[in-house]
Amino acid sequence: MKVSGFTFVRNAVKYGYPVVESISSLLPIVDEMVVCLGDSEDETNALIGSIGSEKIRTIHSVWDSSLREGGKVLAVETNKAMDATAADSDWLFYIQADEVLHEQYYPVILEAMNRYKDDPQVEGLLFHYHHFYGSYRFIGDGRKWYSKEIRVIRNNKRIRSYLDAQGFRIDGRKLNVKLINAYIYHYGWVRNPVLMKRKQTDFGRLWNEDAVHEAWVAEEEKKGMAFDYSAIDSVTLFTGTHPSVMKERVGQEDWESDMDVKKKNFKNIKHRILYFIWKNFGWRPFEYSNYKRI
Repeated sequence: MKVSGFTFVRNAVKYGYPVVESISSLLPIVDEMVVCLGDSEDETNALIGSIGSEKIRTIHSVWDSSLREGGKVLAVETNKAMDATAADSDWLFYIQADEVLHEQYYPVILEAMNRYKDDPQVEGLLFHYHHFYGSYRFIGDGRKWYSKEIRVIRNNKRIRSYLDAQGFRIDGRKLNVKLINAYIYHYGWVRNPVLMKRKQTDFGRLWNEDAVHEAWVAEEEKKGMAFDYSAIDSVTLFTGTHPSVMKERVGQEDWESDMDVKKKNFKNIKHRILYFIWKNFGWRPFEYSNYKRI
């Protein structure tokens, strides 16, 4: 069995992406790792080179700033990386620059890849998610977070990244996938509040035209230079362990991050009820799913 990993990244240093940890967490279970390097304004290319693995193969890209509607440029960059993977790989493992794989799940993932390798009905593997928020100690657990997503796909070039690169489709339809007992650790919302505010305002350009974006930025600047992590519907304490590659970064958290896990800010009674059902019965009714479980 041959497995290719793939990702894309731009301005990882500027925005504090844990991309070294992300890529490093995947290297033990892939035969190659394709990294699509965008036109960065910082030392991202050198950062990727510092990993020093022979498995890593880089390609270079210039982001198309005209592809703003719905963050489409992110899917385009994902497809560039995916298309550069080896033709003879059985599986392709996608990871985003703010996602990390915990080593405790390596056996589970490899077992699933082997089990379904020769079953053409299985077009991908579905993972659970931990969405860290505000601190490495808290997880966002409200309805705004997706609980599952595809991160391993069969090596079929008809499969394309969908919308803003959250999931995948094949010939426009949802992939048939198997859910496995493994988690992706998503750290996209854990940064120093000042850096988080800068990333949030800058990345708005990927979804909005200049005039709309500038008006929104002006309103955000009135709120201050630091991101307000308290504006969240619900968080819970993380009681597990972080991936070993994240040890140093987790230890560098130096900002105030106390949040009240008992305080809930649901926008309506419907979300409060749906949260209650999930927490007490493990069921998330009406949750959007960009896949078809088989």
